[in-house]
Amino acid sequence: MSADRFTATYLIETAHPLEHAAQVMAGEQSAGTFMRVHGETDELRQSHMARVESIERLGRVDEPSLPGSRPPKQGEPIYQRAKVILSFPYINVGTNLPVLMSTVSGNLFELSQFSGLKLLDFTFPDAYRDAYLGPQFGIEGTRRLADVYDRPLIGTIIKPSVGLSPQQTGELVSLLAEAGLDFVKDDELMGDSPHSPFAERVKHVMDVVNRHADKTGKKVMVAFNISGDMDHLLHAHDLVYEAGGTCVMINMIQVGLSATIRLRQHAQLPIHGHRNGWGMFSRHDALGMSYLAFQKFFRMAGVDHLHVNGLRNKFCEPDASVIEAAQACLTPLWPEKSFTVMPVFSSGQWAGQAPDTYAALHSTDLMYLAGGGILAHPDGPAAGVRSLRQAWQAALEGAPLNEFAEKHSELKQALEKYGAL
Repeated sequence: MSADRFTATYLIETAHPLEHAAQVMAGEQSAGTFMRVHGETDELRQSHMARVESIERLGRVDEPSLPGSRPPKQGEPIYQRAKVILSFPYINVGTNLPVLMSTVSGNLFELSQFSGLKLLDFTFPDAYRDAYLGPQFGIEGTRRLADVYDRPLIGTIIKPSVGLSPQQTGELVSLLAEAGLDFVKDDELMGDSPHSPFAERVKHVMDVVNRHADKTGKKVMVAFNISGDMDHLLHAHDLVYEAGGTCVMINMIQVGLSATIRLRQHAQLPIHGHRNGWGMFSRHDALGMSYLAFQKFFRMAGVDHLHVNGLRNKFCEPDASVIEAAQACLTPLWPEKSFTVMPVFSSGQWAGQAPDTYAALHSTDLMYLAGGGILAHPDGPAAGVRSLRQAWQAALEGAPLNEFAEKHSELKQALEKYGAL
């Protein structure tokens, strides 16, 4: 593909001839429409039309996956699936990330010719390599701030998700810091709420974190959820930075690309990207977009950490999809400018998934967040943290978890409690 074009790959399902359906997609997302309009010259179409680069037939389905599609008026509808690659002229979008996202994933999803359509992946035009800042801290900078090397960062989430006062949140973080955690994050539901004003929560939590750092030399990384409008994002970031904090968190889907880009331009702290709401894009295999595509947008926008779910999680995502998402975060966008970010494993995690996670990912460049897997340990949170570190030590040494647990009581207790769930 030439430097003046970029591609997007789709799964489509349609009762229309595949070649016709693909051309409809190309026209809708570039210079064409359902009929020629004034000014739509052959020269303009030649310069600005998307092209169908390839169509790979994947077979038939018995019935349409999604409601609302309109099959051809003649004949019995036959629904087929295919993988389609379109290419788009760079001059249509320039270095405008929101417009690029609209181009590869806009009104396509509403076209009546399709009973299924999903964005699987896309390529960035080369001009984007230098047009956006990308992650400021990424993996190396996060490890430096957390002072954790050669193993995953072990962390947890503030629970209950909502309801704790600023003082109670500080008390919980004190307990977690004493337990030896590397990382603690706000729940995505916690923002600047009447029962826990953001500025007060930052004060109580950072008082605890700073005192613990003075005593031990280790500063726990706390990701404060600063999601809100643009003014709040910037102001809340500064409150955390001025208090000595080392991370802020955003709800990526709700905050959006433009706000993320602006925050990255302003930020002096790592940006922890939470993907809550992701199921809207991924729950159905014939609708939305894959995480391979989604994570690229927000890496370019400038987040440093990206949630990817976890193995044997409490949600509906299969393990293979989780690992594919984590591998995508660790895959460079360009050889000379990787924009890699730290994948965040969470959701129902405890010591038991550590060996399988390492075996599948072949990397320790990740965050491993456990809620009940730490806080509900029979011997308390500190033992829960130790059980996770022991499980990762076993994974790195290639030792069977049950055998390793015979000499590590915290891990053994975790296996006895959580392994029966």
